[in-house]
Amino acid sequence: MPMSADEITRAITDALPGAEVVMTDLAGDNDHWAAKVTAPQFAGKNRVQQHKMVYDALGGRMGGVLHALQLSTAAPN
Repeated sequence: MPMSADEITRAITDALPGAEVVMTDLAGDNDHWAAKVTAPQFAGKNRVQQHKMVYDALGGRMGGVLHALQLSTAAPN
């Protein structure tokens, strides 16, 4: 069973308190997601480091219950 937007958001915000997560269902199937994550923990980190932090928050679910995730990240202004 695929991960819901709420499950993805919860995993990210549990690992990155204060993060803002905006989810978009790309295919209407609850299995292909886009996530825009803005988190204070990203300050001073490059894009690769930011993405790794999100993937770590998802605890290895990428490629399994979370089939596809288009990710964009940013530190708050």
